[in-house]
Amino acid sequence: MGEARKIEIMDTTLRDGEQTSGVSFAAQEKVSVVRLLLEELKVDRVEIASARVSEGEFQSVKKMAQWAHTHGYIDRLEVLGFVDGTTSLEWIVNAGCKVVNLLCKGSLKHCTYQLCKSQQEHLADVKNTIVHAQRMGLTVNLYLEDWSNGMRDSKEYVFRMMDGLKDEAVTRFMLPDTLGVLNPDETHLFCSEMIARYPKLHFDFHAHNDYDLAVANVYEAIKAGVKGVHVTVNGLGERAGNAPITSVVALIHDHMGLSTNVDESKLYSVSKVVESYSGVRIPNNKPVIGDNVFTQVAGVHADGDKKKNLYFNDLMPERFGRFREYALGKNAGRSNIIKNLEALGIELDDEATRKVTARIIELGDRKEIVNLDELPYIVSDVLKNGVENQDIKMLNYSLTLTDGLRPTATVKISIKGEIYQETAAGDGQYHAFSKAMYKIYKKLDKPAPELIDYVVVIPPGGKTNAYVQTVITWKFQDKVFKTRALDIDQTVAAIKATMKMLNMIESGNIPNMNYMRLP
Repeated sequence: MGEARKIEIMDTTLRDGEQTSGVSFAAQEKVSVVRLLLEELKVDRVEIASARVSEGEFQSVKKMAQWAHTHGYIDRLEVLGFVDGTTSLEWIVNAGCKVVNLLCKGSLKHCTYQLCKSQQEHLADVKNTIVHAQRMGLTVNLYLEDWSNGMRDSKEYVFRMMDGLKDEAVTRFMLPDTLGVLNPDETHLFCSEMIARYPKLHFDFHAHNDYDLAVANVYEAIKAGVKGVHVTVNGLGERAGNAPITSVVALIHDHMGLSTNVDESKLYSVSKVVESYSGVRIPNNKPVIGDNVFTQVAGVHADGDKKKNLYFNDLMPERFGRFREYALGKNAGRSNIIKNLEALGIELDDEATRKVTARIIELGDRKEIVNLDELPYIVSDVLKNGVENQDIKMLNYSLTLTDGLRPTATVKISIKGEIYQETAAGDGQYHAFSKAMYKIYKKLDKPAPELIDYVVVIPPGGKTNAYVQTVITWKFQDKVFKTRALDIDQTVAAIKATMKMLNMIESGNIPNMNYMRLP
């Protein structure tokens, strides 16, 4: 670790990551992700597919290869290929790619029971495939599949394979913990043995997260001297997934003092795009990119941050295109409130701050979640001017759901004292409500926001009559922000959240911090 070196990052979101149950990227989504990985994040290499999967996959790879050719990245696109004569190689060449990641057997059990071949037979097949790849103009990297179990159970097999392949035209030898079985001690030992025995070869390490040790194993592999590591965006991958790029990059930069080519500031935005494409939500406590990981909850922490940033660490949110927040709930103290008021540009005297703090703690005890968007409304309510100063008020609404007919909604609102009413049908009750509101706004020639996301959350331990929280993400004038509300009925909660949003826009009080620029 004493030598300063740069670690090569290979992202396999579009190959290994797409093996996540229920995940399938469309062709245009794949092109988009490749662009983001190479041009925004600046990863070194991208593994984009497995050969021979389907005709649809072939067409997707062709589109990615065409884009890569045009933009000078074709040598950084890699496709998994198999020891099948020239079948995989022809598939890859015909798709327009130039790099094959050849999958051979890295354990005696796989060779014996899956291939039903001797090691000598398999080694001969691998060498033959490498020769064909050279003739076809392909660069070859080589996976030793199930290498981790091979090192556990049959090191002699692994070393015989390496002895037979070390002088072949292989650019990188890739060491996968295929079943995610290794612990950090084993990872360091096995990688060290490979590097000591074959010091002139380039080794990559490929971790899986079955024991939640993928990032720790990457750490030990790099300590042992591997030159490259494999990751996925958001840790996507089969079973428990792969090592997430966000945690791995932060680990390399902060704990190892080594460098990568990855642009940290783009990690969050790229992660959100992949979240949208994959349909797999990022957990709120996911390191670096989770919604809550830069949120201080305890009041003592906010107080410490005011006093020489006592509760900061090296994971500064600004590195990743994010910002620090201070939670508003039952654990909030006066310092939390002041931090959030400062973010909104609101100044209160000590007595008003005390009252706002008491109200937020009261809401927290009732399991209500208070966020930065809602703080101005709480302040207004506490200071007895919230209701009177609402420019847009819901006077009445009616929702109708009839079997065999589309839901309908009739809404009656006032905007600065003027009353408006409209009726509309929709695909659901809230959709009907939204269309009725849109009719009013269209007649008034008022700009309407775009709904980006809609989430319903049931509090843990809730009963059938429990509140549900509806959280809606909006886009208005290039700003993205959220409003949320609680009610026993999720549609009613959504309507309340919508009214909050409309009053924010009407008053020009959209928070300046709680939004991100869309890519």
